[in-house]
Amino acid sequence: MTMTLNDKVAVVTGGSRGIGAGIALRLAQDGADVALTYRQDADRAATVVKQIEALGRRAVAIQADGVDPTAVGDAVDRVATELGRLDILVNNAAVFPVGPMDELDMTEVEQTIAVNIRAPYVAVRAALRHLSAGGRIISIGSNVGERAVFPGLTLYAMSKTALVGLTRALARELGPRHITVNLVNPGPTDTDANPADGPNAATIAGFTALGRFALPADIAATVAHLASPEAGYLTGAVVNVDGGFTS
Repeated sequence: MTMTLNDKVAVVTGGSRGIGAGIALRLAQDGADVALTYRQDADRAATVVKQIEALGRRAVAIQADGVDPTAVGDAVDRVATELGRLDILVNNAAVFPVGPMDELDMTEVEQTIAVNIRAPYVAVRAALRHLSAGGRIISIGSNVGERAVFPGLTLYAMSKTALVGLTRALARELGPRHITVNLVNPGPTDTDANPADGPNAATIAGFTALGRFALPADIAATVAHLASPEAGYLTGAVVNVDGGFTS
């Protein structure tokens, strides 16, 4: 444990599984108290909370569906109230619609925009009530926003590309407040939703320079660095942690 985040408080949206859980655990390993939001799986969220507490850190799980902007904002406020402060916001929660553009119905379009674009915006607005100098805002995008190698990814790619504009413009806006804003674009990552031994995994891995999937810990390591004091001069950046997928 490096403890570079000792006495810091972080919130990770969508932190009950996959990349989000990996990020939550890594931040706790580095010394932060961590809150995580989840949409419906309370048991998985509780498991992550127990893992964080086993590291000697405080943890809380908050149910908040990204389609509900009030729930998102209230969850961020609750973190600051229950854990005493807020230093790090990680916008991770997302939905992953797949299908030809003319076959996705408007319900899917609206859900994607709500969860992948509006929710991060709302979470940032709420976080700014609590973040002080040295605060960190880190969003999780996707390699698909840089390179869509399969058809059917238009809606998802559009939603993740929106985070580039949020990151770069917000970095400029918050620079005078000494709050950094960065974006991490994961490549193929071994999770329940996208397993490294899935039916298309070999083809997907073949698009990377390293020829393999990432682990959630690979993505979490970059997030932890961006959250640390050592990254204090890094803002407005888009960091591709994709094994060379976009090379």
